[in-house]
Amino acid sequence: MLRLWKWYQKSLAVHPVKTQMISSGILWGLGDIGAQAVTHSSLRNKRQGPPGDNDFKIDWKRVGITSMFGFAFVGPVGHYWYEYLDRFIRFRLHLQPKTPKFVAAKVAIDGFIFGPMDLLIFFSYMGIASGKDLRQVKDDVKRDFLPSLVIGGGIWPIVQIANFRYVPVRYQLLYVNFFCLLDSCFLSWIEQQGDAAWKQWFKSFSSLENQKGQA
Repeated sequence: MLRLWKWYQKSLAVHPVKTQMISSGILWGLGDIGAQAVTHSSLRNKRQGPPGDNDFKIDWKRVGITSMFGFAFVGPVGHYWYEYLDRFIRFRLHLQPKTPKFVAAKVAIDGFIFGPMDLLIFFSYMGIASGKDLRQVKDDVKRDFLPSLVIGGGIWPIVQIANFRYVPVRYQLLYVNFFCLLDSCFLSWIEQQGDAAWKQWFKSFSSLENQKGQA
C-alpha cells in the first residue's frame, strides 16, 4: 500500500491531469458496479423464479459508460476546478487559507456551482450514452436531479468542510476521488431506480411549488 501511495504521489506530480483522469475513471466504474450490486440485492427478494434468475451479473456496458464519465469529465474538470477555486478564494476574495470564512466560501461555491452542474451533466450523459432520445433524457433529469441534489446536499458539505480545512490543495482531488467511489455508486443507484415510489414525493413537492408560483 505504501508503494502504491508513493507511486500515486509521483504520478500526480509528473502527470496530474492524466493521473486524476485514470483514477476517476477506475473509481466511478467501481462505484457503478457497487450500485448494480445494491440494486440487485434490493430487488432479489421481490423476484420469484428459478434460482439462476437471481444471480448477479455485471452490466459491463454500463460500467464502461459510467467509467468514461469519471475519466472524461470528473478527472480533468475536477482537477482544474479545485485549483481555480483555491486561487479565486485566496486572491480574488482575499481570504486566508484554513480560516472559517475561507472554508465556508469554498463549500458554498462548490455546492452551488459544481455540485448541480455535475449532477446535470451526469444524468444527461447517462441517458444519451444509453441510447435514449432527448425527450426521455429530459424526463429522466427531471426525475433524478432534485432527489440527488437534496440527498447529496446533506452529505457533501460535511465532506468538503473537512477537505478544504485539513487537506492540502494538491491532495484535495485524491480526497474527493475517494468519496467519488461512494458518490458514483449513489448516483448510479439513483439512476437505476427509475420511477421508484420514493421519488414521487420529490415530484409531487416540485409540482406543488409550481402551482403555488402560478397562483
